[in-house]
Amino acid sequence: MKEHRIAVIPGDGIGREVIPEGVRVLEAVGARHGLKFVWKEFPWSCDWYKAHGKMCPDDAADILRKFDAVYFGAVGNPSLVPDHIAVWGLLINFRRWFDLYVNLRPVRLFQGMPCPLVGRKPGDIDYFVIRENTEGEYGNVGGRMYEGTDREVVTQLATFSRKGTDRIMKYAFELARTRKKHLTSATKSNGISITMPYWDERFAAMAKNYPDVRTDQYHVDGLTIQMVLNPERFDVIVASNLFGDILSDLGPATAGTIGIAASGNINPERTAPSIFEPVHGSAPDIAGRNIANPLATIWSGALMLEHLGHREAAADILRAIEQVIIDGPHTPDMKGKASTADLGAAVAEAVRAQSKVPA
Repeated sequence: MKEHRIAVIPGDGIGREVIPEGVRVLEAVGARHGLKFVWKEFPWSCDWYKAHGKMCPDDAADILRKFDAVYFGAVGNPSLVPDHIAVWGLLINFRRWFDLYVNLRPVRLFQGMPCPLVGRKPGDIDYFVIRENTEGEYGNVGGRMYEGTDREVVTQLATFSRKGTDRIMKYAFELARTRKKHLTSATKSNGISITMPYWDERFAAMAKNYPDVRTDQYHVDGLTIQMVLNPERFDVIVASNLFGDILSDLGPATAGTIGIAASGNINPERTAPSIFEPVHGSAPDIAGRNIANPLATIWSGALMLEHLGHREAAADILRAIEQVIIDGPHTPDMKGKASTADLGAAVAEAVRAQSKVPA
């Protein structure tokens, strides 16, 4: 059996409820495909911060480097720790320590999923948002002057390097080559007059290396309009850290629910473990009620399998997700009454059922 060591960080809120369902489904698909997972769970979270004064131990990066991948739930409990401290301390820092410069976020309308966009059917919404994940607008360069006075000044610097910009665009172009050969760039160079024209310049330069890929670009505000009115226009979208973060939340909402939005924080060179997590966050308003949709976490597990080289196993999970969306059960965000565990068990059983050969 092929063995993978996976670090598990349930984190905060519903992360603690959805991660066990992801593990359940991965165990089911592993049994079918001869995969063994060695799980190691870490309790790093806002509760851990309250006890230790930090979101994770000082040697967290060294600890996680021993694993093939990290399966992450969610971070954030503003009643305990301000969000900017929690997210930087447990997720954004990891992205930079491990150079996880690709944030891979699929957007897809599944058969059986109610769509808020009238008249849309499966196939109309099927694209990837590729978000730059280590620089851009999410920099920590800046500060405050004259704090607490009427002269208070706050600055924060957005940083776009040629290396960082080129490599995320190259990844997006390469992905587009495997799909419909169409790549869209999200910009705002009509208002952000230094970094975004640079982004546009690098996009145009990179496009010359991919004459087989059709390209276009939209100002990000216009892009959000088209994602709602004409989502079939898109196949792969490449965006800066901030724009990609926003667009990749909007996309799954147009496809039915943020509860199915998966993501991978990828190090394509594999010099460090990649991190796979649902997009939905910790959702403290529903945490502890066992009603969170685990499909995003389960789909993130499929992305992890694909990254580890197990495409067929990942495809089994996607087929199981599709089957459960059609047949049920459904959690409240999908207009149903099922629990988190009910949905996870159903997907795991749908995976197992694929291996059964009729007599």
